[in-house]
Amino acid sequence: MSAVISVLLVDDHAVVREGYRRLLESRHHIRVIGEAGNAGEACELARARAPDVIVMDIALPGVSGIEAMRRMLAQQPQLRVLMFSMYDDAVFAARALQAGACGYLSKASAPEVLIEAVCTVAGGQAYVSADVSQALQRHALQTRSAIDTLTAREFEVLRLLVNGETVRQIGTKLGLSEKTVANHQSAIREKLGARNGAQLARIAARLGLSSMPRSDALIDS
Repeated sequence: MSAVISVLLVDDHAVVREGYRRLLESRHHIRVIGEAGNAGEACELARARAPDVIVMDIALPGVSGIEAMRRMLAQQPQLRVLMFSMYDDAVFAARALQAGACGYLSKASAPEVLIEAVCTVAGGQAYVSADVSQALQRHALQTRSAIDTLTAREFEVLRLLVNGETVRQIGTKLGLSEKTVANHQSAIREKLGARNGAQLARIAARLGLSSMPRSDALIDS
């Protein structure tokens, strides 16, 4: 790593990215070298510019930041990704860290925390904000839940389903056939104990996975 930390910002809101850029570049040793609004743009910029740290939101249009990170790390395993998300519960944090994130903090964190996290991750260490760390500790003490039995692909399919995506749309975004997505959907229902889409929607809501209001495709499926 050079003396100046290069950062790629990934968030679908331009105003939010501008705020992050100004905050990070208020420190002379941090420079934002690129911005992306979705997973595709993020993967392209990561390949082209090889930043020291990628600050990425989970809730991106299309596939999630977790899936985007998985694709990046498959091609560039040296990348260091810091998840910066509105999700402060253990479900998303655990999934992100398991998928290879070097850090995780919630958007409720103070501005100084983001700077500290970027510097820590760039230095080769892991960073988890205090609120997320507490949630992970509580989660570790609980009995393994049904959500933990989902594979990484099943978790991504479930996230897209509860955000209102159809089987066909999910297949296009993940590069899978409709039959494969349908098989994943059946496996998800079986693991979570849901007989139909409506039950699956209610279970997802309890797990904190259905923050987006659109769920027609899930309920009708």
